[in-house]
Amino acid sequence: MKTRHILMTVALVLSGQASSQTTFSDPDAVANDIFWNKLYQDGGKTFFCQKPFNGKSFLLSAGYIYPLSHVRNALHCGSPSQCERESDVYRYIASDLHNMIPVETQVEMRRRSAKYAQLGERVDVNECGIRESLQNIEPPDAIKGDVARGVAYMVKTYDLPLIASPQVLASWNAGDPPDDQELARNQRISDIQGSDNPFISQPDLLDSNI
Repeated sequence: MKTRHILMTVALVLSGQASSQTTFSDPDAVANDIFWNKLYQDGGKTFFCQKPFNGKSFLLSAGYIYPLSHVRNALHCGSPSQCERESDVYRYIASDLHNMIPVETQVEMRRRSAKYAQLGERVDVNECGIRESLQNIEPPDAIKGDVARGVAYMVKTYDLPLIASPQVLASWNAGDPPDDQELARNQRISDIQGSDNPFISQPDLLDSNI
């Protein structure tokens, strides 16, 4: 039912602004040719650990704020290869630059099926400021708002299920508003992909749309 609903929706509009991207539909090509060679052609900082990098390397992966394992579960499309082969919707989602982030490969391997939660001080912090417990992850304070706005975008744009409580997302959004780096990335993606994440350009939208 959810897959059919998304397929029927060419562009899901949020307050007249957010729509699903239909510019790119080849996730591997987008990662290799657009993400690394255009969006991050001058390097940048890894998403979770905020470590500078100069370009693509075997130590880095193109990860996803909203993990694709949860997308596949929502679409009921099977394995990654099956979803890419059989689902146009999955290919568009997996190619969306707003959800794609530079991540240390070892970090991405640990969190690719995790959901987000506020775990608190009872859980130890690792070297990147991440807290992990079973299938939950709490990102570092410096990017909690980025995570909240990325998750909100995916949920509202593609009709995906929440992978964190609305209260946690609202708290993270309020506590970590968009900085110049996040705003610049959003604009850069809008220029390349043709779609904006309105939760970044207008973060107050999140409270009323999650």
